[in-house]
Amino acid sequence: MTALVALRDLHVAFDGQAALRGIDLDVAPGEAVGLVGESGCGKSVTWLAALGLLPAKAKVTGSVTLDSQQLLGARPETLDRVRGGRIAMIFQDPASSLNPVIRIGRQVEEALRLHRGMRGAAARAEAKRLFDQVGIPDAARRLDAWPHELSGGQNQRVMIAIALAGRPELLVADEPTTALDVTIQAQILTLLQDLRRETGMALVLISHDLGVVAEACDRVCVMYAGRIVEQASVDALFAKPTHPYTRGLLGALPPLDGPRRRLAAIPGGVPEPWAMPPGCAFAPRCGDRMGACDAAMPGAVMVAPGHRAACLLATPKPVAREAVHA
Repeated sequence: MTALVALRDLHVAFDGQAALRGIDLDVAPGEAVGLVGESGCGKSVTWLAALGLLPAKAKVTGSVTLDSQQLLGARPETLDRVRGGRIAMIFQDPASSLNPVIRIGRQVEEALRLHRGMRGAAARAEAKRLFDQVGIPDAARRLDAWPHELSGGQNQRVMIAIALAGRPELLVADEPTTALDVTIQAQILTLLQDLRRETGMALVLISHDLGVVAEACDRVCVMYAGRIVEQASVDALFAKPTHPYTRGLLGALPPLDGPRRRLAAIPGGVPEPWAMPPGCAFAPRCGDRMGACDAAMPGAVMVAPGHRAACLLATPKPVAREAVHA
């Protein structure tokens, strides 16, 4: 299937220090892709760079295309049409994303005016419809509420309504449930899945929570130190993780049944860009480390159809032709 969005060899550096080190990623129309990894792995930076939302000091190279239209280096007016129109993004803390001195209905109406040219009564009616769609109770009255009058879960639904206002083809959800309690997290994830079915939009879900990604996504990309170190379908990744970092993340999950056991925490932390080790960035934390790991950064190899891992221990599967560029 032709990619809706394609990232190729995407690099980002701040003050000469690499934050992203060559990201290759496709998102197909209607697909749900999860980006997982610890804080500092580059998950959010990937999509902020793709949408031109990083500060001017960031050096961004590579290619980001939307239906073959190049977004890196595109004119501001082009990006303004894409952001919120064809690609929308929601963030983990809705309280800091909403303007506290503007009623929430007006904030949704602003998105409708910018991306669909709607004004007045038509915009207000559509804002109410969007509130109904995302499950905000008493939608007509809530249009005149202030952000502080709503709970965290309701404010996140408002952010989703704003994102849907432009009828996006891709929704990038950056840790959308982190600031919410467990019950509300489940409701928001169910809402995102329902909206995908109703609208046919693609979804990129950025999270450090493997359980969240397993529930909501079709495919998973595991990121570490600015690279994708493993990607596979959800079923394949959980059934047969290949990269030691992926295995470490899964090993740190508490079991839901069986005898209690100690969690197998990964020692150490994600290296800072200015202290990146030679060769494989995960090697200092890896129990399978060998001398060759320090010699060169391993490339990704296909270990099964649609399953790739960047590890010297990964056994490549011979294929005549790759079906998916990764």
